[in-house]
Amino acid sequence: MTHITEIVESIDHHEFVLRETSFTRVVDRLVMLVSEIFNWTWIALLTVIIANVILRYVFSQGMIEFEELQWHLYAVGWLIGLSSTFVVDGHVRVDVLHDKLSYRRKLWFEMIGLLFLFLPFVFFIIIYSVPLVELSWTTSERSTSANGLPARWVVKGFLLFSFVLLGLAGISRLVKVATSMVLGSPNGAPPPATENNR
Repeated sequence: MTHITEIVESIDHHEFVLRETSFTRVVDRLVMLVSEIFNWTWIALLTVIIANVILRYVFSQGMIEFEELQWHLYAVGWLIGLSSTFVVDGHVRVDVLHDKLSYRRKLWFEMIGLLFLFLPFVFFIIIYSVPLVELSWTTSERSTSANGLPARWVVKGFLLFSFVLLGLAGISRLVKVATSMVLGSPNGAPPPATENNR
């Protein structure tokens, strides 16, 4: 299994490092383990795309099942990848102001963003995806195409599953931010309470 610290160290964080706890390590490892398992989705997707291209352009025979399977696999890979990318802080940031702030102010911005933007959005998606998946399950939803894939609830279920993982990753980061606010940066910076604002 890839070590989280190796991935994190390869990403430029502009010296903004958060203090970890035993809880955050467990959660982050769980998220990364699930992500590594579903990384095989991309190999499966590539295989399906190649098979579909060969069928269409060599044998002049397309398969709607393969076409639908492509976007199902892409959706699963992308959704699961959200949480692991968040764990390693690999999402694109607009750091016009962030880089100029002191460590303490960065922590406050991170805390406010997590509490009032990120986590409410994640919980909103979780709450509203439950009836969506439930309806798909109870009605045995399938593709509207004649030869399309059945069990549409499976791919819709990954919306719920992935946002639960993303919520766990967000709670883990919130704990890291709170711990860093109390104990200071793991790089040796003093606790925010004693840090001089720059």
